[in-house]
Amino acid sequence: MACLNTYFLLGLFLIGGLVVGIFVLDSMANFTNSASDKASCDEEREAILQCQKGNKQAYGYLVKKYMKRAYFIALGFVGSHENALDLSQEAFVRAFRAIGRMDVNRKFFTWYYQILRNLCFNFLRDRARHARPFAEIGDMELRTIPDKTENAEEILERKEIQEAVWKALDELRPHEREIILLKDFQDLSYKEIAEVLNCPIGTVMSRLFNARKALKTKLKRYLA
Repeated sequence: MACLNTYFLLGLFLIGGLVVGIFVLDSMANFTNSASDKASCDEEREAILQCQKGNKQAYGYLVKKYMKRAYFIALGFVGSHENALDLSQEAFVRAFRAIGRMDVNRKFFTWYYQILRNLCFNFLRDRARHARPFAEIGDMELRTIPDKTENAEEILERKEIQEAVWKALDELRPHEREIILLKDFQDLSYKEIAEVLNCPIGTVMSRLFNARKALKTKLKRYLA
């Protein structure tokens, strides 16, 4: 199970010197980018070449490889299981239609992410009708690490903190939420984030620092 960056978690949940809550996303694996694995890169490149020839089975390999990562990124953006599933699937459909124009020397996910990102951002611009965008995450996708020593009051406090984190994320600007999702939830490296956002690593680090600062500010009453 992958969880938020360790020191970020501690920074968010240290209350009175004690860690009172740690949470992880249900079913999220530790997605490790295989760019350093030449065999995997070659296999992906060959799949892209086959896709450009219309081979749908080869595209299935790419979908299977990245479908969970795509879903959880979309879920982090929109907060709804159904919408996240629809958006990530729609992005894969659009990617297949456009893959003939893709540079085979690019990483598939870096290219695909731009499509998913645009769909999510467009959705967010029209989200005023969604009353509680992160309700489903709280109800369906959030799992706490059990602590048998907790009493009822501590359990309630932990759940309140978890809910506050998601509400605070929802209050962030889309670009702030995005950088936290990529780094602290998906555990992408600075280099990988720079590639998907098409910006220098220094810019990634600066954006992440500011986004974490904004999130902590919104949670300051829980950090006393």
